[in-house]
Amino acid sequence: MPSLTTLADEALIALDTMADRATALWSPSLRLGVTGLSRAGKTVFISALVHNLVHGGRLPLFEAQASGRIAKAYLEHQPDDNVPRFQYEDHIADLVDRRVWPASTRAVSELRLTIEYESASAWGRMFSRGRLSIDIVDYPGEWLLDLPLLGKNYEIFSREAMELADLPVRRDVSGAWRELAASVDPDADADEVLAQRLAERFTAYLRACKEDGRALSTLPPGRFLMPGDLEGSPALTFAPLPIPDGRKTRPGSMRALMERRFEAYKTHVIKPFFREHIARLDRQIVLIDAMQAINAGPASVADLERALTEILACFRPGRGNLLTGLVSRKIDRILIAATKADHVHHEGHDRLQAIVRRLAERAIARADFSGATVDVVAMAAVRATREGEVTRGGQRLPVIIGTPLAGETIGSETFDGETETAIFPGDLPESPSALFRKDAPPPSGDAAIRFVRFRPPKLERTAEGVTLSLPHIRLDRALQFLLGDRLS
Repeated sequence: MPSLTTLADEALIALDTMADRATALWSPSLRLGVTGLSRAGKTVFISALVHNLVHGGRLPLFEAQASGRIAKAYLEHQPDDNVPRFQYEDHIADLVDRRVWPASTRAVSELRLTIEYESASAWGRMFSRGRLSIDIVDYPGEWLLDLPLLGKNYEIFSREAMELADLPVRRDVSGAWRELAASVDPDADADEVLAQRLAERFTAYLRACKEDGRALSTLPPGRFLMPGDLEGSPALTFAPLPIPDGRKTRPGSMRALMERRFEAYKTHVIKPFFREHIARLDRQIVLIDAMQAINAGPASVADLERALTEILACFRPGRGNLLTGLVSRKIDRILIAATKADHVHHEGHDRLQAIVRRLAERAIARADFSGATVDVVAMAAVRATREGEVTRGGQRLPVIIGTPLAGETIGSETFDGETETAIFPGDLPESPSALFRKDAPPPSGDAAIRFVRFRPPKLERTAEGVTLSLPHIRLDRALQFLLGDRLS
């Protein structure tokens, strides 16, 4: 993969790293990146992580908590005043009081959680202050998928975008944009109105790819779907064009306009995001909604694999030493987590985890992860269901029990958002390879996972009236992998 940075970029990254290291001498910290593609549950994961640590949640696999070595965990002011704060209190109110899922990540946000603990060893207790600040950086995975664009010019970007748009799973929704693009003469004079029409149709195509029936993931440029304060700016008013090989760009042409804006997007949008956020991370978790892709069919699973490959290739994995660590940070642990494990019975969790491992195999093989540890897990940061059994026709069926969101349907039944129900979710395939056969049709009937969105759970209370922490599936395992060694 081409380099994402220039020497000037590396110099700026080195200055940022040295400033962070100087602060860490007095206040040890770890920067944890949390990303994933839309609706993978980034906001819920961060909220549940903080809630369980602050309120002493049930985390048996998180050794520091289970052994009683954590004295307390609390929120502090974040170190970066120019980054919006992750609105933890609002998200917890949504989950606990209103029992609604919080709004999805739309931009970068940050939160500092400080843990006071006792080291597990006498040596550690002698030399460690027993205090670690975790700076949690929340950012959209769609923005991360922009990073490979730094190594491409406009011609390569256009060619690859056209090839993706012509895939069978995308061809019908990309038709309006491809038809307009095909009618454009790249050498004709630049036309602002036409540029806007192209950008609008290209954006509409990307949005259509995200719908549940397709559940596609590889959709750069990411800011077209989550523009934030850049909406309507020239940096977001471009689109790929069919360009004949070897033809030079005529100044003042439509192609010249598109090339200039593509380069502006790289310079003013992608590079600052990489330098200010990605290049400063120590640990990373990537959340994926694998079951949505499974239900959409092999084309969506293949697209998720492609997206995950590109995401992992953008990180800086490795284990820094004392000297290089002063000017350059490396991500030494990456966790790939399939969310919504509470939507299948626990008997299917191993299969879900095997599917995620298969998804990650090619990405790990292509990226250089020397010195970094990568793991996968099937989890639910907030468990919205519980398990049960029903008997039908003399056959035992494992079911999940919860309150589906209002408007969710199974067959002819539509749920009201208040009634609890038991659902047989279906079975994931025994062999992950069955999901990667290009000629396999999308699952249907009994082969499909009955994917219903549930409301957050009603929290239990103790006899004294104290509300318990948010229930989860394997959040403790994720915490142990991401933080356990730093609290030893």
